[in-house]
Amino acid sequence: MEEGKDPATITTVISRSNQSRPLPQRLMQLLALFLVLCFTISLFSIYMMRKTGVVTTVTSAIPILQPCIQEQENNSLDRWIAPPSNLIHTMSDKELLWRASFVPQVKKYPFARVPKIAFMFLTKGPLPLAPLWERFFKGHKSLFSIYIHSLPSYEPRFPSTSVFYNRQIPSQIAEWGRMSMCDAERRLLANALLDISNEYFILVSESCIPIYNFTMIYRYITRSKYSFMGAFDDPGPFGRGRYNPNMLPEVNISQWRKGSQWFEVNRKLATIIVSDVTFYPKFLEFCRPACYVDEHYFPTLLTIQAPKLLANRSLTWVDWSRGGPHPATFGATDITEAFMMKLHEGRKCLYNDRPSSVCYLFARKFAPSTLQRLLVFAADFLGY
Repeated sequence: MEEGKDPATITTVISRSNQSRPLPQRLMQLLALFLVLCFTISLFSIYMMRKTGVVTTVTSAIPILQPCIQEQENNSLDRWIAPPSNLIHTMSDKELLWRASFVPQVKKYPFARVPKIAFMFLTKGPLPLAPLWERFFKGHKSLFSIYIHSLPSYEPRFPSTSVFYNRQIPSQIAEWGRMSMCDAERRLLANALLDISNEYFILVSESCIPIYNFTMIYRYITRSKYSFMGAFDDPGPFGRGRYNPNMLPEVNISQWRKGSQWFEVNRKLATIIVSDVTFYPKFLEFCRPACYVDEHYFPTLLTIQAPKLLANRSLTWVDWSRGGPHPATFGATDITEAFMMKLHEGRKCLYNDRPSSVCYLFARKFAPSTLQRLLVFAADFLGY
């Protein structure tokens, strides 16, 4: 006992100290009870999961969870310059022409662009001369593309190995001499413009044949300063005689032109055609049924909009020597050595403002019966 301490006080302190010792033991008991309870709940949960199938539901839900950082959408240049993988689309003509009218403001391409020629086949249905064209295109896959406009009811049956396989575009009925024919041609141009690599656009029919090999035709077109469309002023009844004064002020009679519907234009002129909202309504409303609008709309439009870019002649040869409203159609008996030589000889024209003997690259109208004879003469006279 320390000196000066009150015995009662010391006794009280000892008593309190003895009372605090049981507390840790109670805590241990509570902790043990808690652990037992958790273990029991766990066992019960596992049992219920197996019994009710909750595990399967949870597991299947896990893949639905998305990562916090989403993969960014592919916005590389390839996405914008790649041609459409499928020519079938649901755009209306109005939507299609609007989409095709887009023109890059920067003229220099930021990638290695190889200009292609778009061959646009305007046909009612089958392409009976397809084997000849297949031979013509062989080995030049990166330099051309193909688009086919036929009657909507026609179902093509080209094999998957054919250059014509899946090259059909959404189409509508086109009537000769009517505005619907021009609509079909604009539709072909618009679909072809969706491929940024297409620089030149050639309109051909199922009765057309190429009269030179692909290399020669590609060089001739890509090196030309002009596009090829016949556009001349015909003062007679089949030219100015078809003009309607109601087309003023957009088109006056001195601007009225006539020409063949079979043309070749570059990308600039193709864009002018699909973007036209000024002249098209006038032709649609005031070109009389006997106007044969497909002979006048394109020549007149481009003569007004871009006269200095036209060679004012067609690249497609036809024979009008037999007379009548339509050119001659050739059958199997017409395909002789003399005839094949005639396709190349005796020509005079201007090419890049200089005299040339190569004036036509294509010819029409060839009946389906000419195919076998043409295949025989192709290597010797056509070069493919």
